[in-house]
Amino acid sequence: MCAAESESRWLTRAHGALSRVRFAAEAQTFGCVERVADGVARISGLADVALDETVRFASGATGYVRTLDADFANVVLLDGAAGVGAGERVERTGAVLHVPVGADLLGRVIDPLGRPLDRGEPLDDGGRRTWLPVERPAPAIIERAAVSEPLETGVLIVDSLFAVGRGQRELIIGDRATGKTALAVDAIVNQRASDVICVYVAVGQRATAVQRVIEAVRTRGAPHRCIFVVAPSSASPGMQWIAPFAGFSVAEYFRDRGQHALVVIDDLSKHAATHRELALLTGDPPGREAYPGDIFYLHARLLERAARLSPELGGGSLTALPIAETDAGNLSAYIPTNLISITDGQLVMDAALFAANQRPAVNVGLSVSRVGGKAQPKALREVAGRLRIDYAQFLELEMFARFGGLTDARVSAQIARGERIRALLAQPRFSPLGAAEQIALLGALADGEFDALPANAVAHVRERLAQRGAQTPRDAPYNEASQSIAALREQVREGIAGIAGSAGSTGGAGGSGSTDGAGGTGGAGGAGGTGSTGGTGGTGGTGGTGSTGGTGNTGSTTPDKGTP
Repeated sequence: MCAAESESRWLTRAHGALSRVRFAAEAQTFGCVERVADGVARISGLADVALDETVRFASGATGYVRTLDADFANVVLLDGAAGVGAGERVERTGAVLHVPVGADLLGRVIDPLGRPLDRGEPLDDGGRRTWLPVERPAPAIIERAAVSEPLETGVLIVDSLFAVGRGQRELIIGDRATGKTALAVDAIVNQRASDVICVYVAVGQRATAVQRVIEAVRTRGAPHRCIFVVAPSSASPGMQWIAPFAGFSVAEYFRDRGQHALVVIDDLSKHAATHRELALLTGDPPGREAYPGDIFYLHARLLERAARLSPELGGGSLTALPIAETDAGNLSAYIPTNLISITDGQLVMDAALFAANQRPAVNVGLSVSRVGGKAQPKALREVAGRLRIDYAQFLELEMFARFGGLTDARVSAQIARGERIRALLAQPRFSPLGAAEQIALLGALADGEFDALPANAVAHVRERLAQRGAQTPRDAPYNEASQSIAALREQVREGIAGIAGSAGSTGGAGGSGSTDGAGGTGGAGGAGGTGSTGGTGGTGGTGGTGSTGGTGNTGSTTPDKGTP
């Protein structure tokens, strides 16, 4: 009897357990790896897999579907081909590529999948993290606002001649080792005085070069408002391909919340080469220079995501500074022409200027900003109005002056003024100038206050002003109602007077005909130097031009830069 009761209780419990079980058909789809080569796996058996969907291999590796054919799909591996072999099982995830975003990424170095590379704390918040797809649609036209607010780079030649606005796409292009990355890093460093969040994306760069950029920003900039997305040359082609898209998604998180972001992509030439590599490996038909036909659309849909949103959407902005490399200055190559067509202007870096120690080596004749003065403060636009024309005319005159024969006083004065413009536009790295300092310098140049100085003394005035700007906090963007410009103009005058006075204290007599320095402060010119045919005395610092010296001994007949 006891056994019967025990059996009855067991049957009751069993029936209860079975009643709680839901019996239903559950389908699982698994594919199989057919072959793996060069970071691309060909899989079969996943008939319902979608384009750009993420798949997971039995070994733990991941990849995304790049092309679909009738019987198989080509998957780009994100962590390399190590551990993935033929016959391995692969399954769908049902999701496209995503990247983690959020304020806790600030100051971190991550890979395009959001994994830390800086040995910091793991980016894990208990499942509450925000993720965004790496491929997102660009804002529609009705969602955008006009680009009218400047993004100050701190580089005088850029802010005065080729102003960049918040929400603009400005291409930095030039040959190898002409200062492209240096110019972009200077722009990032200058944002320490603004509210802009910077995202630096390294694509196919050497690890040592990326480390130098990170150290420069950490030492001189505001690293707590920067994010570094790194896919170095040692990374797989899949990681290099998604890096720019991941960087834009990281920056869009802040833009969509009404903040301002700057994305630097270094560089898109290597990204195009990676896209070509993957296209050839997956069987896409090659086109011009072996690039696939969708290379223009690839970069267009990427850079179109840079925009300034309308006030209804928060008014945030995303500015893009893509970098591209040319060969022997050939701007008519396939990728450079594509990027020039897509962007809102370009800063062309010239190898000859770089070799001549003119830094930044920006070619003012080939560079342009299609937003330009619309994103410039009014005061800066007024003092920089004729700067580009005067500088371009000087470069032409300087070229012809090398052949001799230009003895007109007006031409000589124009050349002398151009030399001072060039000296003023030359700017060392990591010495940014605020808008007020730039207006003060350009205003002094327009008023002719630098004409009394030799060209090589202009840099000293700029350095003094840059040091003053570095010691003065600039927590807010430039306000045109600020009263600091008058004080800065007075500092420029004091600097010019100090340099002219120090030059005058050492020179009473006029120098040789080839001297381009200031003479005594009102003293006589003295005799012409040996080797000139009647060279003039040095120009007086405050007392006007010195008297013409007498004829010296016959020597070289090359005229000096003074009065012939």
